[in-house]
Amino acid sequence: MARLGRRSGGLRHTYWADTIRRFVRNPIAMLGMAFVLIVVLAALVGPFVVSHDPLGVSVRARFTPPSTTHLFGTDELGRDVLARVVYGAQVSLIVSFAAVTFSLFAGTALGLLAGYFGRAADEVIMRLMDILFAFPAVLLAISILAILGPGMPNTIIAIGVVYTPIFARIARGSVLSVRGLDYVLAARAVGSRESRIMVRHILPNCMAPIVVETTLSLGFAILSEAALSFLGLGTQPPRPSLGRMLSEGRMFIVDAPWIGLFPGLAIMLAVLGFNLAGDGLRDAMDPKLRRAR
Repeated sequence: MARLGRRSGGLRHTYWADTIRRFVRNPIAMLGMAFVLIVVLAALVGPFVVSHDPLGVSVRARFTPPSTTHLFGTDELGRDVLARVVYGAQVSLIVSFAAVTFSLFAGTALGLLAGYFGRAADEVIMRLMDILFAFPAVLLAISILAILGPGMPNTIIAIGVVYTPIFARIARGSVLSVRGLDYVLAARAVGSRESRIMVRHILPNCMAPIVVETTLSLGFAILSEAALSFLGLGTQPPRPSLGRMLSEGRMFIVDAPWIGLFPGLAIMLAVLGFNLAGDGLRDAMDPKLRRAR
């Protein structure tokens, strides 16, 4: 069993090394990663580079177009749009990463339990997931925020709950495909605990589709956060939010289009980057493409 475990670990290491190599060779995937890095670096380094206060109000500087002083211009209160975009991107990334992490752990755990034990556990867990799936994503998030109240922490919970069924279904399907394989039966035959079998033998062999879904969900989580903030239910003032900036900028789309243009471009760049990277990761992990090449 120890030799089998070492061999299995070596195979997994080779698999992931080959996946990374194929991912790096994909120009579309690398373009997506470049977009993601631009947004992440702007969110991390931007606050130390941008000299303007994102909350600083200046009546004299209202509706200033993009210039050397204000690269992205100013809004209706004279606040620097670049500074607000940088801090808004920071909020979007924090919310999306926290929400997807929540749904990743919750959904994977539920899917693992449902797929491994089956029967009553499978029925109860997956019927609950089906109920959550029955609601449109944004409507379900709005309903949760209506109960919990608006704000950044509650937005993380709402988006996390919305995406949990997706991870649960993917994890369950992967577990069903491997739980009857020889190495799982061998581990059960030598008396390994159920928890050890699930965590040590089944879960590592189900990670490929879960990793791909995590990457794709990050982009959609950014969109969800922006949509909720656009409706006034997400991140609340005075904290900058890209979705709220879009909502405020739509009223001045003719006279001052830069107020809504740059937050929209930031959202587009982040979502496009995660989607392209997720598609590239999916192609790198696709066994059919591996065999074809």
